[in-house]
Amino acid sequence: MTTQDAAKRKAAEAALAYLEPGEVLGVGTGSTVNHFIDLIAEKRLQADIPGAVSSSNATTERLKKIGIRVLDLNDTGTLSIYVDGADEANAHLQLIKGGGGALTREKIIAAASRTFVCIVDESKLVGVLGKFPLPVEVIPMARSYVGRQLTALGGHPVLRDGVTTDNGNLILDVRGLDIVNPVELEARVNAIAGVVSVGLFAQRPADVLIVGGPSGTRTIKAR
Repeated sequence: MTTQDAAKRKAAEAALAYLEPGEVLGVGTGSTVNHFIDLIAEKRLQADIPGAVSSSNATTERLKKIGIRVLDLNDTGTLSIYVDGADEANAHLQLIKGGGGALTREKIIAAASRTFVCIVDESKLVGVLGKFPLPVEVIPMARSYVGRQLTALGGHPVLRDGVTTDNGNLILDVRGLDIVNPVELEARVNAIAGVVSVGLFAQRPADVLIVGGPSGTRTIKAR
């Protein structure tokens, strides 16, 4: 296991403390979340989890393999907790997500959850968001139009090659942005016709950020 993988696993293990027995769990997508799911299986915590809402087909399969029922969010109502990773995070718990292509479903589940616990290794913690390309999910027919609008905002959008989201859409990865006002930029990108969702989680940031490193974890909570 690499040093980075070990840090991800430490963050994932610390998130287990936020599980609420008997409550349906929201589960995100990505390598750090995979550690979280694996740890649930290793510690045999499935019996305490009546079901989970998943943000992607890949996560759904992984949850089913360890015996957790996957439920439709329409049938669960508000979730007590949502656990997911991030591609970047800042000290205000604002995030860039969507490297795995599941940003829209992740944003929906985060909005429907009382507590959003984000788990990352320390390489993901940054002063200013934007070094990681900002993912934007778009309706296919709007790809070119949305790209021009994102260019007008100062970005350099690139179509993610060969990728179709679980929703049947495309992803533009926007490079060259220093995101000094994430809330404002999230609103501006979401307002572009043809945008399904943008991978900025600023209007609804994480409530808890668990950062894994070589010496353990540290936790940052919303003020």
